[in-house]
Amino acid sequence: MSSGTPVTLLCCGLLGVTADDGGILERAFTEAFATQGIVPGTAAYARSMVHVHQTRGQSAVDVFRALFPNAPGRAEAATLAFDRSYRLAVDRSGLAPMPGAAEALQEIRESGVRVCFITGLSRGLLGLVLDTLGWWRKVDLVLCPEDSPRGYPWPDPMLCAMLRLGVTDVRETAYAGGTESGILCGRRAGAQIVAGILTGGHTRDRLHRAGATHLLGSFAELPGVLAAEGAGVIVDPAVGLVESAAGGPAGPAGPGVPGVPGSAGGSETGEASGKKAGDPRLGSAGSAHGSAPGSGHGSPPGTRPGSPPAPAPLAPPP
Repeated sequence: MSSGTPVTLLCCGLLGVTADDGGILERAFTEAFATQGIVPGTAAYARSMVHVHQTRGQSAVDVFRALFPNAPGRAEAATLAFDRSYRLAVDRSGLAPMPGAAEALQEIRESGVRVCFITGLSRGLLGLVLDTLGWWRKVDLVLCPEDSPRGYPWPDPMLCAMLRLGVTDVRETAYAGGTESGILCGRRAGAQIVAGILTGGHTRDRLHRAGATHLLGSFAELPGVLAAEGAGVIVDPAVGLVESAAGGPAGPAGPGVPGVPGSAGGSETGEASGKKAGDPRLGSAGSAHGSAPGSGHGSPPGTRPGSPPAPAPLAPPP
């Protein structure tokens, strides 16, 4: 499977892949829907959460615009409520690295591979997550929806990372993520390795269908895959046999998300350094916390061409 070209850049997801938010993402969506009169136990809530699951990895503002295509004010209000809920929950409960993720990031960077986090969180929430984890020094670049013309599932975020970090050959890149939209981004960008991480939200079959070249039980297994440039089978005693997506047995997917049909486990979405405005690792200039909450990347209301079919519009609350 190896192209013979060494990987020099790894782009990877954040929530559910390298960072564990303990379900904060799901609760933030639930609380945001509640501000629009959509509450648990209703058909509208069930439809909304199915859409949230199907579009994991995409920005909150795009999710809400798709659910409220004819009511941009409601989409904006829900986005602001989501941002506020997520921020308060992180302040209360904190975040934690996924098991082995911090060590894997260090090993990958020590091997000479640069690392870029790509997330659907707004710039303010991305800064909050990195501050909470103390991870500013563990990555070379971080990108949020505001940093590229289009987000997942389009290749723009990865291509933006290549341009920012001076990568001249797409075969020098790898992607690791746990959502269908992230895997599609990696494939469309021409990455040599596109690893599906089974803790990240979508099932093994869904990641495989999206085009994952490898299926791994956790991000902690990735350094070995990068070192071998995609060769061989990885065995993790905790999850069973995990291997290249080309065929053969593979480990089980994570547990389901309660109340969301067909979902897998996981969310999305070092030393604390207190980064200030203009940090070069941010995709664009400005404070990590200073942008408008949940601002997305300025795309017009509705879904982008080629995105999954938009859900049925939700009726306004009585």
